[in-house]
Amino acid sequence: MLFNKKNSRMRRALKTRCQLKSSKSIRLVIHRTSRHMYAQIINFDSRVLTAASTIEKKIQKSLTSYTGNKTSSSIIGEMIAKRAIKQGINSVSFDRSGFKYHGRVRILAETARKSGLKF
Repeated sequence: MLFNKKNSRMRRALKTRCQLKSSKSIRLVIHRTSRHMYAQIINFDSRVLTAASTIEKKIQKSLTSYTGNKTSSSIIGEMIAKRAIKQGINSVSFDRSGFKYHGRVRILAETARKSGLKF
């Protein structure tokens, strides 16, 4: 196996994901690219319950600048929390998909907590 940045992240993600699937918990899965942030609430059967991302037209209208920054992450965190609470989901496990808990990932998680989700 090649040890490069992507393979290392995928290995970390797989390890975390296996632990969360064995606990049968609902998880908040995030994915980030240089341009966009994606967040999904997935149940233990791998079915998407709700999602939010910076590619949605409604969110892009509220963002006047670049979509791959910390302000867009905070908007995504707030939207995913509101949508989850609206569906009756209050507690989730945070699956950061192998990304480091820092920068945009941290901002998204903290904003979701402030908006009412419990990790």
